Amino acid sequence: MVTDSTPVRILIIDDHPLLRQGLIGLISTQPDFEVCGEASGATEARQLAATTEPNVATIDLALKDGNGIELIKEFRETYRDLKLLVVSMHDESLFAERALRAGAMGYVSKHEAIRTIVQAVRTVLSGKIYLSQSMTDRMLQMAVGSKAAPFASPLERLSDREIEIFEMIGQGLTSRQIATKLELSPKTVETHREHIKEKLELKNAMELTKHAVQWVLETP
Repeated sequence: MVTDSTPVRILIIDDHPLLRQGLIGLISTQPDFEVCGEASGATEARQLAATTEPNVATIDLALKDGNGIELIKEFRETYRDLKLLVVSMHDESLFAERALRAGAMGYVSKHEAIRTIVQAVRTVLSGKIYLSQSMTDRMLQMAVGSKAAPFASPLERLSDREIEIFEMIGQGLTSRQIATKLELSPKTVETHREHIKEKLELKNAMELTKHAVQWVLETP
């Protein structure tokens, strides 16, 4: 429990050392905030979460040894009182809703982190959701069934697992390599590939690979 005299303990999870240091510097400007640990991947993050007992964890979606969405789901199940905030370069319009469904309470673009990270942390600590104004407006439009809120990208049709596999295809991994990395059977990965092709209306494996590679190259 955080009291007036106890600093808010914040765990930083990001696979880029310079970005971790930047977040640590920004958070450390607040006298009531304390960075209790930093991790580059999911394994290290699990260990630190268990030993440092943070009040807030900032989580990147691309980690050294894992997937940020899956880590959010795990933390939400394990640490009921831990506030989870995504800080990522990934497209907010595509990933923010996924992150909230997984259990995060906010989403901050790394492009905006210098200006908004402190406000975002304080917002989620208060029990409220933090999103950019444009994403908030878009989600409200979707919630009321507005026709003004179409899919920002065809990729929004994909499930969390499908978009994870789509990204790995774009990184050049084979189905067998993807299966090994995700601890799935090759047959399951092939089934996901077929679903991805159907949802994105792609004709064959070549088109799937082409679109996946292009998306990875265009993603920061």
